[in-house]
Amino acid sequence: MIIKSLNTMEKIVNKNTNLFWRGWNVIDLKESEIAKTSPMGIRVKNKWYIHRIYSPDRNGWNIPNKYKD
Repeated sequence: MIIKSLNTMEKIVNKNTNLFWRGWNVIDLKESEIAKTSPMGIRVKNKWYIHRIYSPDRNGWNIPNKYKD
């Protein structure tokens, strides 16, 4: 799903506790034990997470449909 509006993207981030902003990018964190060995794994406050980064391009942010209102 393509999100073209900053206001719409801000609403989506505010509704989902696993999403947060890092600059213009939206970070999606999901706690997971397999994150320890995953290239997409990161450690935050002594917990392991799989993270995905949604960066805007000229069309907007391309995010999964599960975040649709």
